[in-house]
Amino acid sequence: MSKFYLLLWLKWVIRVSLCSFIIATAISFIITLYIYVNLGMPILDTKVLYALFDVGVFWFRIIWSFSLLIALFRSVKYIFNNPTNSYEFKLLDCKENKNIEVIGYGDLVKVWRRWFMLLIWLVVVQMIITTFLLYILLYSKDVFIWFNIYWLFISILIAGYFSFILLSNRCKQVKIGIA
Repeated sequence: MSKFYLLLWLKWVIRVSLCSFIIATAISFIITLYIYVNLGMPILDTKVLYALFDVGVFWFRIIWSFSLLIALFRSVKYIFNNPTNSYEFKLLDCKENKNIEVIGYGDLVKVWRRWFMLLIWLVVVQMIITTFLLYILLYSKDVFIWFNIYWLFISILIAGYFSFILLSNRCKQVKIGIA
C-alpha cells in the first residue's frame, strides 16, 4: 500500500508542478508582451531585455499563486481517474453509496474542499515546525525571512503525500479499491 501512495504522490507532484508552472509562465509571458507592446515596442537592447525579464519574473510569482490553486483542483480529478499500482481511489455517491464511474469536476467539489482543508492544515503544521526549528537553530528574530512562494510550494508538495494517506479516513466518499 505504501508503494501505491508513493507512486500516486510522484505522479501528482509532476502533474501539479508542470500544470502550475506552464500556466504561470504562459500568463506572465502574455502580460509581459502586452506591457512591451503598450510601451510602443522599444528596440530590444540589454536594458529593455532586463526590464522585460524583471516584469516577467514579477508577474510569474503572482500568477503562480493562482495557477497553483487551479492545478490543485484539476489534480484531484486526475488521482481518481488513473489507477496506480493496481489500486485506485474510488469516489462514492452520497445517496446510494455506489462508485461513480465517470467522475466530473462537479462531483469533486465537496471532496476537494475537504482535501484542500486537510492540505492547508498539514502545511500549517509544517510551517510551525520549520519556524520553530529555525528559531532554535539560528537564534534569529527574523523567523519568517525564508518564507516565500517557493518554500510554500515545496511544503504543499510534501503535505500532499500525507494528505493522500489521510484522505480516505477524512472523507467518507473516498475509498481505496482494487483497479
